[in-house]
Amino acid sequence: MPYFDAASAAPLHPVARQALLAALDEGWADPARLYREGRRARLLLDAAREAAAEAVGCRPDELSFTSSGTRAVHSGISGALAGRRRVGRHLVVSAVEHSSVLHSAADHESRGGSVTEVPVDRSGAVGPAAYGAALREDTALACLQSANHEVGTEQPVAEVAGLCREAGVPLLVDAAQSLGQGPVPGGWSLLAASAHKWGGPAGVGLLAVRKGVRFAVRGPADERESGRAAGFENIPAIVAAAASLRAVRAEAAAESVRLRALVERIRSRVPALVPDVEVVGDPVRRLPHLVTFSCLYVDGETLLHELDRAGFSVSSGSSCTSSTLTPSHVLKAMGVLSEGNVRVSLPAGTAEEDVDRFLDVLPAVVAGVREKLGAPAAAVPSPAPAASLVVDALGRRCPIPVIELAKVIGGVPVGGTVTVLSDDEAARLDIPAWCAMREQEYVGEEPADRGSAYVVRRLS
Repeated sequence: MPYFDAASAAPLHPVARQALLAALDEGWADPARLYREGRRARLLLDAAREAAAEAVGCRPDELSFTSSGTRAVHSGISGALAGRRRVGRHLVVSAVEHSSVLHSAADHESRGGSVTEVPVDRSGAVGPAAYGAALREDTALACLQSANHEVGTEQPVAEVAGLCREAGVPLLVDAAQSLGQGPVPGGWSLLAASAHKWGGPAGVGLLAVRKGVRFAVRGPADERESGRAAGFENIPAIVAAAASLRAVRAEAAAESVRLRALVERIRSRVPALVPDVEVVGDPVRRLPHLVTFSCLYVDGETLLHELDRAGFSVSSGSSCTSSTLTPSHVLKAMGVLSEGNVRVSLPAGTAEEDVDRFLDVLPAVVAGVREKLGAPAAAVPSPAPAASLVVDALGRRCPIPVIELAKVIGGVPVGGTVTVLSDDEAARLDIPAWCAMREQEYVGEEPADRGSAYVVRRLS
């Protein structure tokens, strides 16, 4: 069964497995002890730190191992903010950061700090000028991912790092998605990453803090990992994480070329094979193994289940697949369609045959889901068009509001309007995105007794 969700967790690399098993026998003792078992464990830990630091591009004494990538982000942000509290309490983040960054930002705001979210364009990238404009005299820290976890768009890290350096603001880079692909552009002050993203074991994160960056550990002090990660080190997992990082980086140059070609095949063929599809993310500045597309008139959860039944493991940012029934904050910030969203992220070694079979299976799966939902093949004009129509989609979840809009848009004359009543948060994103895809005019949102009223004018 092809596994196409490496962006969530990559399969354990063979080198990681070998290193983990070997370290279980040699690295179980306390590395802080001076007897031979402790010294042996310390040697393994030091070697792993040196290997990981070389891959990151920092000094070994600048790198700490944490219990996860999320913990690395949380510790990095809280420590940098605490270390620079005399400068100010302003934090800058992009609107498409990983939830671990946004949760840290929300916590900072709840404690009296201020946060500026820098918007992104439709490809998911921040503009360096806009990011630089968000920096202030009281900015204590700036955060920017190296590449987006949902759509694969690479961020202008080098340009933003230069602006931060000129402003005297440290930049924390979340490199979880890209570190296994290659080095992160320089200029950053702090860096966080997660081993299970590159084929290491889960439960190991990296936090690098450059010398000279003001950093104050929050919470109870601990003697281990420079005080930045409390608790006994999981040395076997750390050794496996470092070994697999070195291995995947050695393979990355050749494998990235191959995976980029497979992803390009998906990017180009999906819109040709499946009607009403939007491929999102930057077509050029992107991770080599990841592609995301959204299908009109499709329930994302049903689509993922049907693909799973067909033998393909993929993920989604659709609101239909989330417990909160709200669209992905990434897709929302980009202003792109969220319904029927599919993220394909290929692990190393993915076979061409598996990608071709996915492309063979996808059209029938999408068509079947659309048929079950009663999606329109085309808008059919009524015999006597009305100047305006109202669609009551209250209580109905995505993609039903958009499906009902598509069914009746042909029932108003050119220049006429359709008002969709909906209390689904996804409609606020998907109806304007539908208008952009179908070349109709989105007039705007109006208040209603329940939910909101979304007004669309027919242009063609």
